[in-house]
Amino acid sequence: MSERGLDELLTDLEKAITKLAGGSAPLEDLVAAHEVAVKLLAEAQSRLAELKAQADATAKLLSQ
Repeated sequence: MSERGLDELLTDLEKAITKLAGGSAPLEDLVAAHEVAVKLLAEAQSRLAELKAQADATAKLLSQ
């Protein structure tokens, strides 16, 4: 599985949240959208943590 970019993750997360916010879909669809949103949020948070670690490592190298 290829790693998605942060922009793509956030776009997919926004779509899932929009579906949830509408609230007019069948309950089954809303539950599925919630599960997708939870997974996407975790993936986005993980990706942000990786990017922060890279930025911190770069800053440390530059300050030496």
